[in-house]
Amino acid sequence: MKGASVPAVVGMPSPLFLWRFKVVLFLLWGFCCCKIGWDSVMRMSADLRDLFLYEAFLYYNPLLLVALMTWLWGVNLWVFAQSSVNYVKVFDLAQTHLSHREIWRSATWLTLIVPTSMTAYLYLYSHGEVSLAASQPVFLYAILLIILLSPFDMFYLSSRFYFLRTMLRILLPLQAITFPDFFLADIFTSMSKVFSDLERSVCRMVNRQVATIAWFEADSICGSHSVAIPLVLVLPYLCRFFQCLRQYKDTKEKSCLLNALKYSTAVPVIFLSALKYHVFPEQWVSFYRPLWLMSGVINSLYSFYWDIKRDWDLSILTRIFMFKSPSTWTNLLYGRSWVYYWVLGSNLVLRCTWTYKLSSHLRHNYLTVFAITALEMLRRFQWVFFRVENEWNKMTAKQNFEMSSDMPSEADRLLESSSHTAYSRF
Repeated sequence: MKGASVPAVVGMPSPLFLWRFKVVLFLLWGFCCCKIGWDSVMRMSADLRDLFLYEAFLYYNPLLLVALMTWLWGVNLWVFAQSSVNYVKVFDLAQTHLSHREIWRSATWLTLIVPTSMTAYLYLYSHGEVSLAASQPVFLYAILLIILLSPFDMFYLSSRFYFLRTMLRILLPLQAITFPDFFLADIFTSMSKVFSDLERSVCRMVNRQVATIAWFEADSICGSHSVAIPLVLVLPYLCRFFQCLRQYKDTKEKSCLLNALKYSTAVPVIFLSALKYHVFPEQWVSFYRPLWLMSGVINSLYSFYWDIKRDWDLSILTRIFMFKSPSTWTNLLYGRSWVYYWVLGSNLVLRCTWTYKLSSHLRHNYLTVFAITALEMLRRFQWVFFRVENEWNKMTAKQNFEMSSDMPSEADRLLESSSHTAYSRF
């Protein structure tokens, strides 16, 4: 209608403003969790404080490390999306696969939920609400398990199904081993300490030892001397070992046996460490500890050699950072010699720390083990770049070879042309 007033359109906040607002809220949340957690810990008596922290850390550190690995995997996918590496084809993913943004969104929720539950545990326990405190990690684990196994079309059902199916193929290598199978199994070897802590946590929850002193006894069913600890630590390596044997059965390539030997070298490291609690101290010092150290050196150096010689292609070590569009990251990383030396040096150093994180007799140094496990995930994070790129280069080389073999050679074309001319004259 003429003369009618037009309502003003309220503009939406800019994406930059929303992003800054979210960052402020995240920092405020982090400060609150740290403040409440610190005050709760300080309420405990000095003699119980360390044991209290150790127990709380046990329940939540594996989930924090899973969140870290999820963040890093999102960065991997972002770099692949910027470069020429077609990771969708390498992993044979569906069109509905998770992008790096969706991976980061999942990591964000995990990063928020886990510390919040840990803060609630610390606060309730320090204020005498022991039963409510004990329910916090149980509730968190139950929720995450329900989300992972939920058959309903929510929370990325197709991606969860892909992940669970790949896990089943890792545990039961009854079919031909594909790249996603052994790729995820390799990542699981870096998370063996995470799986061990998850097993310890679930054991205490099932036996109702959360927020109690029953588990302080080292020889109890959920204590630090349990035989389940080395069994869970070695499981990812055994899965990868049997995958290599299955690959040898299918391909008859001797390199599969050499790869299986690499994973078998982790077994003595794990079980010799566990023997410390089942032999006399003088036997451990004089005989078993030297064997443990020697097996750790062999495992570290063999694994480092395999990374450099087999899993990576050193001739293209930095091509992954050549992005499709001009980028600061390309200028910083592509073709730089320091990247080459950093990858070699850091990979060697962090491979050598495997001995520490695989050794159950050192797990009481929980903050050190946590830091080493986080560094191992960073090593695996940079390993992913070159391993996936190497696989993509193999796939493209194979495709180019097949295309060239299907095309007629120059001699064949000349022969065909001369035959056609002779036939026309006839």
